[in-house]
Parts: sequence; structure tokens; C-alpha cells
Amino acid sequence: MTPKAILFDIDGTLVDSNDAHILAWERAFAEAGHSFDRQTIHDQIGKGTDMLVPTLLPDSDDAEQEALGEAHGRIFQAEHLDAVRAFPGARELIARVHGDGRRVVLASSASKVELDHYIALIDVHDLVDASTSADDVERTKPAPDIFATALESVAPLPPEAAIVLGDTPYDMEAATKCGIPAIGLRSGGFSDAALTGAGAAAIYDDVAALLADYDGSLLAA
Repeated sequence: MTPKAILFDIDGTLVDSNDAHILAWERAFAEAGHSFDRQTIHDQIGKGTDMLVPTLLPDSDDAEQEALGEAHGRIFQAEHLDAVRAFPGARELIARVHGDGRRVVLASSASKVELDHYIALIDVHDLVDASTSADDVERTKPAPDIFATALESVAPLPPEAAIVLGDTPYDMEAATKCGIPAIGLRSGGFSDAALTGAGAAAIYDDVAALLADYDGSLLAA
């Protein structure tokens, strides 16, 4: 089936921000008296606070999880957000999708503040049909809520008429739960085995590599 909508993750997919999130989480945990090595934190990147913190601190209560999430957001936005850069080819890929008549939907575990910043950074205000952030759902990835809400924003479309593009196993898992085919990118630092094991139907190095193979990819199927 020819896809009618492409659901784009943002962090690690369209913008090079995963390392910055690792640093922000590392400091947020340290301020609260917890210590995790960066690889352990990296392996949880792609989840929102509601999923990431309980995985690393299973005994934490709602108040502690909320406080850690607020600390991470404060640190990330104050010290890292302005340094985040778009991956080469990010805007061009979105423009190609839009130009082919497909609906462009941004579907991110980021906050609304960060999502708006990224839309301006990539300069895609005029190319995006809809967007969904962590602020719009009860549960973030790998729960299906973000992609399910994103799909509803361009309804009526069956899941098989959409494609998810993401960089983490949690994107792949959330897409699979929704019945949406997914393309994985290596730009987030996860292995091919992790991406395919979570449901990726195809894998590319980054958005530039996907754009170069656009006509042979699922985006043009």
C-alpha cells in the first residue's frame, strides 16, 4: 500500500540530541543522589519520563518521577537545547514527503516546548500537517499512545497506510503496537539487532541515507 502519512520521531531522528539528553538525565539523577553510567541512560533514551525513570528507579514514586522529569527538562532546555542541530537532510526529507502528497506528522516523546523549538530549527512550519508531543498523551513510548494519537490527527487512515520513522527500539515497539510499519535509523546509537528485534521493517544510517534511497524505500512503496 502506498503510504498516506509519515509519522516522524524527532530526537535522534531529525535532530542530533540524544547525547545531550543523556547528559541532562545524568545530572538530574546525580542531583537527586542517584548515579547511572551513560550507556545505561542511553539505552533508555526514546522513552519519556513516565517510562524512563521507573525502569532505572523501580522503587520511585510518582512525586520522585515527576521531580526528576522536571529537573531533566530544566537542565536540557537551559544548557543543551540551543546547541542541538538538525541532521543533514532532515528538512529535505520532510519536504520530499510533503511534495509527494503524503501527510507529515511529528510524533515525539519531547515536551511541547522542545517540539516547537525543533519545528523552528528544522524550518518545517509550512510542511507539517499535525504534531503530537508527550504533553498530549498519558503514556510515552514504548506505549502506543503517541503514534496512535498522531494517526488519529490525520484520520481516517488505517495503520497500514502510515509509516513511522524513528531511531530507538521504543519507536519501533510503539509503532508495532499500533500496527504501523516502521523504519529504523542508526542515528540514535542503537544496534540493528535492537531495532529489528523491536519491529523495524528496514534500517538506514540516517535521514540523509533514507533520502538518497527514497524511491526504493517504504516511503515510496
